[in-house]
Amino acid sequence: MYDPERLWKETLSSLKVSLSTPTLQTYFSPSFITSIKELVENRIAVEVGCPSSFIARGMEDRHFDILRDTLNNITGKTCDVLFVVRQKPRLQKELDEPLFASSSETVEKSTIDALRGAGVRPGFTFDNFAVSGTNQMAHAAAEAVSRNPGTAYNPLFFYGGVGVGKTHLMLAIADSLVKRDLETSVLYCTGEAFTNEIVEAIRNKTTQAFKNRYRKLRLLMVDDIQFIAGKDRVQEEFFHTFNTLQASGSQVVLTSDRPPHEIDKLEARLRSRFEAGLIVDISPPDFELRAAIALIKSKERGVELLPELAQLIAEKIDSPRRIEGFITKLMTQATISGEQITQELVLKTLGENRVNLESPKKAITPQEVIDAVLQYYSLSKRSMLGDSRARVVARPRQVLMYLLRIDLRLPLQEVGRLVGGRDHTTVMHAVGKISENLEKNGGLNEDILGIKRSFSV
Repeated sequence: MYDPERLWKETLSSLKVSLSTPTLQTYFSPSFITSIKELVENRIAVEVGCPSSFIARGMEDRHFDILRDTLNNITGKTCDVLFVVRQKPRLQKELDEPLFASSSETVEKSTIDALRGAGVRPGFTFDNFAVSGTNQMAHAAAEAVSRNPGTAYNPLFFYGGVGVGKTHLMLAIADSLVKRDLETSVLYCTGEAFTNEIVEAIRNKTTQAFKNRYRKLRLLMVDDIQFIAGKDRVQEEFFHTFNTLQASGSQVVLTSDRPPHEIDKLEARLRSRFEAGLIVDISPPDFELRAAIALIKSKERGVELLPELAQLIAEKIDSPRRIEGFITKLMTQATISGEQITQELVLKTLGENRVNLESPKKAITPQEVIDAVLQYYSLSKRSMLGDSRARVVARPRQVLMYLLRIDLRLPLQEVGRLVGGRDHTTVMHAVGKISENLEKNGGLNEDILGIKRSFSV
């Protein structure tokens, strides 16, 4: 018969290939196998203990199929998987490494001084950056650059909405280089700061000092590079600085809220150089990533937030920066009131109450959402699920994927299957695009509210 602890450890090891770290740590690491029972020949029942109903529901709704298939492959038998709410025994050995390295590890003062001297805020590292499917490529590219600056991807260009982690990854590269060699010359600035320095240099006739400051760097990081667009003198200076750094083998990392070809008034010669490197789109975080961010931010403040509370926060708040702000507010509330951080306190801080949260609601099916979108946009099911990329069809299709993913919280693969058999990357792109445009496009927001009203009554 199988040893429950060993089987679960093998299962987690196998799942690391298919699932993101936040998903593993949010759902699987706190759970364990409570029992394994023989049913009939070549069939066993595996009971999985979850520390809370949140995790048990999440495992069953989101990850049942992949867990069952993994157990089948490891045991060579057909596994019936059951989920129960149960606490892990205190004496049981932990089955996986911690999710994140301690953010309170002491960093030598000289390293901190070097980072601050370069305009880099200490504390932004690869260890405390949560990774999921929405930012996995960006994280991998940043790590590659930190290992081989000037050769891996040069320039490295991140773009995406507010709070998706562009600046964090940029600063993590600098942190890695400086910790490896304190003498490494790195510099972080915003597009606005770069512009202001040039203006001051021209006014005070110190352009040579400006050039010496920027053109001898090992790593130059410019946040919100779109700010220099339309400023001829600034673009000219950045063009020559960029060329000098590349020629000397130095690394350039840039961020923007849009890709180079969408930056208005950006000179063609700069656009071509930006596009010659690696351009990475960082999408808004999915549910698992938001939960992981809540765990990270609470741990940075010395509090071990329960996974089910992190999930509750992730369900209600969709912006990483708002999550960070909420964690700060929650910690302050707990300190002032002397309360433990419980579900009641989280709901109170969110401005909700348990009665409202747990009141029964009509379950919405995927088909109801599909029908509502088709009716709202006056489209046929055949055109919606087909291959047409015409905007009149493509945008409603993205809205449909957004609603299925965000409102019904269906797995990416399931959303893709429902919307014409598309892969999970297409779904991620659609959800990211709609999330990004909601704040900018009032008409889109009205469309989604109108669709929701039709399937919520």
